[in-house]
Amino acid sequence: MEERYIYKGGRQLRFGFTTGTCAAAAAKAAAQMLLDGRPPESVTVRIPEGSYLTIPVEICLREEDACICAVRKDSGDDPDVTDGMLVYAKVSEGKDEKMILSAGEGVGRVTRSGLSVPVGEPAINPVPRQMILQAVRDVWEQFSVSCGALVEISVPGGEALARKTFNPRLGIEGGISILGTTGLVEPMSEEALTRTIALETKMAVENGNGYVLMVPGNYGESFVRSSHLADGIQPVKCSNYVGESLDAAACAGAKGVLYVAHIGKFVKLAEGMMNTHSAFGDARMAILCAQAVRCGAASPLLLDILDSMTTDEAIGHIQKAGLLEPVMEGLMRKIEEHLKRRAEERFRVGAIVFSNVYGILGRTGQAEELLAALKREKLL
Repeated sequence: MEERYIYKGGRQLRFGFTTGTCAAAAAKAAAQMLLDGRPPESVTVRIPEGSYLTIPVEICLREEDACICAVRKDSGDDPDVTDGMLVYAKVSEGKDEKMILSAGEGVGRVTRSGLSVPVGEPAINPVPRQMILQAVRDVWEQFSVSCGALVEISVPGGEALARKTFNPRLGIEGGISILGTTGLVEPMSEEALTRTIALETKMAVENGNGYVLMVPGNYGESFVRSSHLADGIQPVKCSNYVGESLDAAACAGAKGVLYVAHIGKFVKLAEGMMNTHSAFGDARMAILCAQAVRCGAASPLLLDILDSMTTDEAIGHIQKAGLLEPVMEGLMRKIEEHLKRRAEERFRVGAIVFSNVYGILGRTGQAEELLAALKREKLL
């Protein structure tokens, strides 16, 4: 494969190729071997973004009426859990003119609506599905074969690997998904993460009553579980992408979104920071300090807040000064203001903000109504 690179953060990072590209290459290799009898060392496949990749074939096996080939996944410099796994394709001639694609060991099956693949079908997305079948058709045309083909994609070890991916949250059981829209894996891709957030949001809307519970990450998810705030409701993790998650909710037709978030993340929303990653700024103590000023805080408290290493430490100083309630009321008003502005009144939105030390610190105006709506969803 001709190597491609992108520069991010001053580093040169190498592109990889998707599981869909692996499956298409393995299928093409197996089809060629079936017809000409020779194990190919590599195959060239056309990827959706329009170029061609030459990919090494690692394993070639022959059965009585079928051939099996495997390609090793190369994720480039992206931290992808599927990097290095083998994707197999088994190809045999069909009894009629149909091209039939199926999933074997380690490829998941869809169990919830909202994905691009119907419930009950193998988790092979439409673009990879097209790539795989087209790769086999190209070989059939090359050898003037007029019959159909049976193509089975498998990933040994895929079921265990899938537990490290988003698949269990998406309702994909039994293995990994065969994915890819361009055929390439862009290293450290934010787009891939925001697409996943949008997909989870869409599924939450379609499989519930239109209300979505959002958490930035593990802190929020753990707090929801340990506090029994919304038992039985699976939250969508939005990471740092609060703005994008609101956009995704709008696109999915959500009726309402409730965030449950740690103060360390959501204090930033009080000044309109819709991406809470530290790379976009760390104004946590300054925002807390500004709210404390509005509540009449004296200089010693302000210096304590500014010198705090964590928001929990700062909250401790504010509580000791007897200003926690008014400070949090001010913060929650500002957070609600910015959430509503991004949502553009297309749906209701609210937040519950907590601390691992002090518990729930504040709620926006519609938070309790949204929580009640989520709980009604569970009863339906």
